[in-house]
Order: sequence, then structure tokens, then C-alpha cells
Amino acid sequence: MKKKDFVTLILSVVGGLLFALGMCMALVPEMGTITQGVVLGVIGLVVLLAMVLVRRKMDGKPAIVFNGRAIGITLYSIFSTAVFGAGMCMVLVASQMVWGIVVGVVGIVLLLCLIPICKGLK
Repeated sequence: MKKKDFVTLILSVVGGLLFALGMCMALVPEMGTITQGVVLGVIGLVVLLAMVLVRRKMDGKPAIVFNGRAIGITLYSIFSTAVFGAGMCMVLVASQMVWGIVVGVVGIVLLLCLIPICKGLK
């Protein structure tokens, strides 16, 4: 395993766990930890952003490229993740099992569509 892959692995796991734990703390009202959850979620997002910057630096690329394609892919991925998350919330919080599963599967399909969007078909 290359050094840049190992650093990316560690930072993405730590950032993802912090973000997920923070969102769980913020979105489950029985816990009563909304403020702490938001803070922990923001820390997770900062670690994930740092991971992107560090990875691009280790690849010898510019930090962030702003062009129409990158912005479009980012907006699509945010939308896809929100659809997937809405399905999960419907199942876990709102007790709407069938519709939550349907919305979650649609979110998964939308997220899978990111592969050909980013890499292209050959």
C-alpha cells in the first residue's frame, strides 16, 4: 500500500466516523446532544476536507479545481446522498419501513451512477 493511500484511508475513516457519530447525536432527539453532535459533525467534515487537500497535495495536483464538471458532480453527489439519507431516516426515525426502503434504494442507485459519471464508460 502506498503512503498516500494509507493516509487517505486513515483520514477518511476518522472523518467519516466523526461525521456519522455527530449526525446521529444531532438527529436523535432522545439523546439530547444536538449541539455536541453538530460540533462533532463539523469536525468530521473538516477532517474529510483535509483528507481531500492532503491527497491532492500528495498526488501533485492543485488543491481544488473549480470547473463546471466538478461543481455538477458535487451537486449531484450531495443530492444523491440526501436521498439516501432521507430513506434511512424514514426507516429508522419515522417508522415508515416500506417507503424508507424504496427511497433508500433510489439513493443507492443514484450514488452508483456516480461511478460512470466520474470515471466514464469505456
